[in-house]
Amino acid sequence: MTDETSTTPPLLALPQASDELSARLTVGLEQVERMIIDRAQNESDFITEANLHLAKAGGKRFRPVLTMLVAELGDGIDDKVVAAAAGVELTHLASLYHDDVMDEADLRRGAPSANALYGNSTAILIGDLLFGTASDIIADLGADAVRIQARTFIRLCSGQIRDDRPCPGGQDPREYYRGILADKTGVLVATAARYGAMYGGCSDDVIAAVTEYGERLGVAFQLADDLLDIASESGETGKTPGTDLREGKRTLPVLNVLASTDRADAELQDLLRSDLKDQDRLDRALELLRAHPAMVQAREETLAVGRRAVEALAPLPDGDAKSALIALMDGVVHRVG
Repeated sequence: MTDETSTTPPLLALPQASDELSARLTVGLEQVERMIIDRAQNESDFITEANLHLAKAGGKRFRPVLTMLVAELGDGIDDKVVAAAAGVELTHLASLYHDDVMDEADLRRGAPSANALYGNSTAILIGDLLFGTASDIIADLGADAVRIQARTFIRLCSGQIRDDRPCPGGQDPREYYRGILADKTGVLVATAARYGAMYGGCSDDVIAAVTEYGERLGVAFQLADDLLDIASESGETGKTPGTDLREGKRTLPVLNVLASTDRADAELQDLLRSDLKDQDRLDRALELLRAHPAMVQAREETLAVGRRAVEALAPLPDGDAKSALIALMDGVVHRVG
């Protein structure tokens, strides 16, 4: 049997959370981890190991913590909230298996990626298996939860597909990219918040507010992640710096540079349009990009998205949980590793 403590990460830091709220979240997260471990078990030891590979690699459990934190706006954490949080986290983990195959990634969370360990075909199938496991958990919550899960999955996959393809002609590449982020990342974070409000017994107005907050939180999270891919040094994030550049992905800082009409940007623009699998060219592109105003512009947009997320919470009464949600957004947009 897998060691239950092996996957439990430290609780995501929430400076505004009281000791009592932090304690409830910690207990809830432990329950989520146990459910993930239990549902990942298989009669094949290999499948169990592969199912839990990324879960055991760590992560901050950002989405399940959000589900439970939002539930605290209502009646608090119970078995349904825990199940919803586990289903969301398994959906997220499943998507990472597929992401790493698409990206040909070697590392995830500082550990070898599943595709590097098991091969692409097995990694894809394990991702599918985890999607199925997540849906099985969500099915126990009723028809509304299943419908939300299905629609979330549709948008998530649509975003991943579009992320792997160039922007169609005639469309603004930056607007196209923002739409990808809303689907690829924003929708699952929105669902995490929505489930927390639904199963925490919140009103329809609260459900709507936190769903809007969640989608904007997810977009801000991904924008910050894209900045980290450029700005971080090796080893800081568990991911090789410049991975997106090496794979030819045009994230917001890159799109900002490519939209520039300044002749001084010609070298960097040529590099960004070239094959950056060559390490020397990649290092030069990172050097120029880190010093470019495009990074400041992308940071400003990340902060603006974060502010709009917090604005969505304005109708909610003040309290410990709301303060923690605001602190969570602040931590997302200002994280450095």
